[in-house]
Amino acid sequence: MEYEQVVRERRSIRGFQKKPVPKELVREVLEIAMRAPTSLNTQPWNFYVVAGDVLNKIRKGNVERNVAGVPDSREFRMGPGYEGAHRERQIEIAKQLFAVMGIERHDKEARMDWVLRGFRQFDAPVSIVVTYDKSIQGSDIAPFDCGGVVNCIVNTAWSKGLGCVINSQGIMQSPVVREHAKIPDDQVIQTCIAMGWPDDEFPANSVVSNRKSVDEAATFLGFED
Repeated sequence: MEYEQVVRERRSIRGFQKKPVPKELVREVLEIAMRAPTSLNTQPWNFYVVAGDVLNKIRKGNVERNVAGVPDSREFRMGPGYEGAHRERQIEIAKQLFAVMGIERHDKEARMDWVLRGFRQFDAPVSIVVTYDKSIQGSDIAPFDCGGVVNCIVNTAWSKGLGCVINSQGIMQSPVVREHAKIPDDQVIQTCIAMGWPDDEFPANSVVSNRKSVDEAATFLGFED
């Protein structure tokens, strides 16, 4: 696939085939993605790639603790809730997803099922937990670099026929993730990526998010018209 085709056609995948992803293919995706730009070549990222029983234990613990009302223990700062245009975009994508999934506004059971899917990392066969070294915690550079490599992972995966969704709901209960993924205390859990073969029959996989225009996002200065 050409680069532009990958970027323009990639979308978040929230429904996966019940089909394992070969370990060597995930290794290949990571090897390519780790060419991502990084500040001063620090390469702060580490990856805990989990599948099978290990991933199922993380799913189970994350769901049980969240449903029981255990407070969120994600290790990155969430910041204030979205407002204005940011909130509008958040609502827009939710409406798109709920529409194709046939989830009505008043259907609490269906809405809760959707939330639980997120807690389970959408039942993907693979999860890549992205961490960075605690020795450089406190600067925004390490999380920024992790964002860069995550972008490369999801695009590289798409070029190989795999789908992904970046999913912090799946690591809301970080003690569970640490225990089963064997993440040492010298690491900060940044996010996770659910990965697998897209299920083309799953309605939400057809959703393509709207993007604001270049004119809205960019200011050009010093160019000759």
